[in-house]
Amino acid sequence: MKVEQAVFEPIENNCYLITDEKTNKSALVDCSVYNDKMTRLIGDTQLEYILLTHGHFDHIGGVKRVRDTYGAKVVISAEDAPMLSDKRLSMAVYQENAAPDIIIKDGDTLRLGSLEIKVIATPGHTKGGVCYLAQDSLFTGDTLFCRSCGRCDFEGGDEYEMLESLRKLRALDGDYKVYPGHDAVTTLDSERKYNPYMNM
Repeated sequence: MKVEQAVFEPIENNCYLITDEKTNKSALVDCSVYNDKMTRLIGDTQLEYILLTHGHFDHIGGVKRVRDTYGAKVVISAEDAPMLSDKRLSMAVYQENAAPDIIIKDGDTLRLGSLEIKVIATPGHTKGGVCYLAQDSLFTGDTLFCRSCGRCDFEGGDEYEMLESLRKLRALDGDYKVYPGHDAVTTLDSERKYNPYMNM
């Protein structure tokens, strides 16, 4: 499995391309914009999925055009799916509406070539926030950041749910490389030790 990262405006979002090197099939984790930088990230891979960690504008802004261009399936939770077509919910100034292709819930798995991607429900930043687990990599969106966590003061946010979600991630067996929606890549063991929000 290969993981590539690029940072996009409007607010320095991390988007990730997961590629199964055996088949060249890929999945994009979050899709902030559609531009030349995004097409370079996707490259010549066969884009199968757009895996959305949640529905805020800075994570979904390029979804419609990327799906239209590559034919990838849009994956999101039922709780956050309305954000794809409601700019008030997504907090967008302007939005090209999209529709989900696959609705996911906690414990679901997706096949990407020879890879298995597991869905972990992690509400708190939004009602339908999720993380994606693939091999040794954990894609945490705006749930878990390096030494921090996502805000809970937007519509659908809940501090209690966030702390429960962080405890859920802390309880995972083993260590993982953590790829957050903003800021630096980290590891789960490092966050277990040094992130104050994981130990509340």
